Amino acid sequence: MQPFLADPFDSDRLHEECGVFGVIGMAEAANFTALGLHALQHRGQEAGGIVAFDPDKGFNSAHRFGYVRDNFTKASLMETLPGELAIGHVRYSTAGAKGPAIRDVQPFFGEFAMGGCAIAHNGNITNAAALRRELIERGSIFQSGSDSECIIHLMARSIQRNIPERMKDALRRVEGAFSVIAMTRTKLIGVRDPLGVRPLVLGKLAGDGYALASETCALDIIGAEFVREIEPGEMVVISKGQVESSRPFGPATGRFCIFEHVYFSRPDSIIGGRSVYETRSQIGVELAREAPVDADLVCPVPDSGTPAAIGYARESGIPFGMGIIRNQYMGRTFIEPTEQIRNMGVRLKLNVNRALVKGKRVVLVDDSVVRGTTSRKIKDMILDAGAAEVHFRIASPPTAWPCFYGVDTPDRDKLLAARMSPEEMRQWIGVDSLAFVSLDGLYRAVGEAQGRNAACPQYCDACFSGDYPVAPFDQMERGFRMKPDPLSGDAEAQEDQTGYQPVDHTLTPNSATRAAE
Repeated sequence: MQPFLADPFDSDRLHEECGVFGVIGMAEAANFTALGLHALQHRGQEAGGIVAFDPDKGFNSAHRFGYVRDNFTKASLMETLPGELAIGHVRYSTAGAKGPAIRDVQPFFGEFAMGGCAIAHNGNITNAAALRRELIERGSIFQSGSDSECIIHLMARSIQRNIPERMKDALRRVEGAFSVIAMTRTKLIGVRDPLGVRPLVLGKLAGDGYALASETCALDIIGAEFVREIEPGEMVVISKGQVESSRPFGPATGRFCIFEHVYFSRPDSIIGGRSVYETRSQIGVELAREAPVDADLVCPVPDSGTPAAIGYARESGIPFGMGIIRNQYMGRTFIEPTEQIRNMGVRLKLNVNRALVKGKRVVLVDDSVVRGTTSRKIKDMILDAGAAEVHFRIASPPTAWPCFYGVDTPDRDKLLAARMSPEEMRQWIGVDSLAFVSLDGLYRAVGEAQGRNAACPQYCDACFSGDYPVAPFDQMERGFRMKPDPLSGDAEAQEDQTGYQPVDHTLTPNSATRAAE
C-alpha cells in the first residue's frame, strides 16, 4: 500500500464526522443523492456510500473510500443503483474503527420480516458500548465497529409491525446525538434526536419528489426548494408525495450544536433561518468589539476564517487582505516521498502573500484553536515573510472539552485550552496577542441578543463550556470525568473568567448525568 498522509493542515481541525442525504419520488434517485453528497463532502472525506431501491431489482448498494467525485460520478457504478428512492452518507470516522474498513461505511442495511431497511446516521451514540454488549449477549452478530449499527439490531428485536415503528422503538433506547435518514421499499424517513444536536432539513422536488439532507446547500445543488428544518425530536415519513410527522420522544428543549455556525456547515447554508456566512461575519464583528488591536492588516486563515475576518475588518476599520493563499489542489492523500517534504507541513497547503504582509502588523483570524500546532506554524510563516507583528483572533471560545456527539475531537489532554490559560497559549504559540470571542459574544452573533442563558443554554456548547446536555456514559466508563455541577456545591473556582480549567481538576458528574442516572 502507498504511504498516504492526511492533510497536514486539516489534521489540526475539528471534523464533523458525516453528512446524510436522501431522495424519494425521482427517477435516478441515486444520481441526485450523489450530487447531494458532493455538496456535503466537507462533512466527511474518508468514504461514502449509497443505497437505492428499484421494484424490479430490489435494494442495491455501493460503498467506496475517497471523494464522491472520484467514485459516484462513474456511469458504470451509478447504473447499478437504479430506482426512485435512495439514501447516502459521507463519513469521517469517530466511533468505530479508524482507517480503511469498508464494513464501517454507511448506509447500513438490514432485512426484516416486513422488508429491507437502510439507515444513514449523523452523530454519535453515547451509550453504544452498553447497547452493543447487551445485543451481543442476546445473540446479535455485528458486522462493523460503528455505533450506528446498534440501531439496525435494536430494530430487529422490536416487536412492532412496521419499520417506522420499529425505528421509534430503537431510537428511544439510543442516547446522544443523531440525525438519521432511512429508507424502506416505499418510504423515506428522517429523524432528529430530542435535543436536535445535529442538523437535518427537508426539501421539495418536482412532482412527488422530496429530499432530506444535513444542510440546505445540498438541496441547492439538486434544485430542491427548502421546505423547513426537521424539528428536534421529530420523525417524518415520506411516501407517495405525502409527509407525515410524529414525535417519538418525550418533550425536551433543543440544544443544536453551535459549532455548526462556527465551522462545520458550509457558509452558503441556512441554519435556523440565518445565513451561516452572515453569522460568521457577525462573529468577527463581536471579536473586533471585544478584542481590538492596533494593526495594519486583517488576514483570514483560509478558508474557514474568511467570513469572520471580513466582519472583524469591517467593524475595526483595519483593511482586509488575503495574506495567506490556500493551495486548493493538494487533496487529502498527498504522497510524502521524502523527509524533506514531510517537514514542509502546513506549507503544502498554505502560502504567505509576502508582498502584502511584509512590514505589517497583521491580525490573523481563524475559526478555532485545537492542538495549536498549526497556529504556531502559520505564525512562523507570517513572521518569516517579514510581518512586524502577529495577532491572533479566534472566532470561537477556547476549545477545552472534547465532543462526544459526532465530532472527531482529540482527547482532552491534547486540547491546548484544557492545559493552558489564554496567556499561556499566547506564549506557547508565540504571537503578540491572542484573543477568543467570548461565549456570550458567540451567542450574540448567532442571534441571541442577551447572550448565553447559563440556566438553560440555547445551544450545545460542550466543547467550550464542558456543559454536556447528554451524559457521555461510554466515555465515563473509560475514565472521562465531567465538569463539576455548580448547583451541587462542589464546583469551587479553579476556573477563571475565560473558562480555563486545568485537566487534573477533580471532577464529578453534573446534573445532566445524575438526571440520566
